[in-house]
Amino acid sequence: MEILQEAFAFEKAKMSHMSTSDRVVASREAKRLILAINEIYKKTRDSELMDIMKRLTAKKKKIEVRLKGRPDSGI
Repeated sequence: MEILQEAFAFEKAKMSHMSTSDRVVASREAKRLILAINEIYKKTRDSELMDIMKRLTAKKKKIEVRLKGRPDSGI
C-alpha cells in the first residue's frame, strides 16, 4: 500500500510559494494518486479510501483555482 503513503505525504506537503510549473506537477500528481486509490476502492469499498480521495480532491481543486484563477462574476 505504498500509494497510500504517497497520498499522506502529498497531503502533508506545503503548497505555499510554488511556481506555476510546480502547481501543474502537483495537480497531475494529485490526479494520479486519486485514480490509483480509486482502483483500490473499486475492489474493497473501504470508506477510509473514499475519505482520502475526497481530501486529495479538495487539495487538487485549491491548486487548480490558483492555476486558472477565480471565475469572473461579471458579464
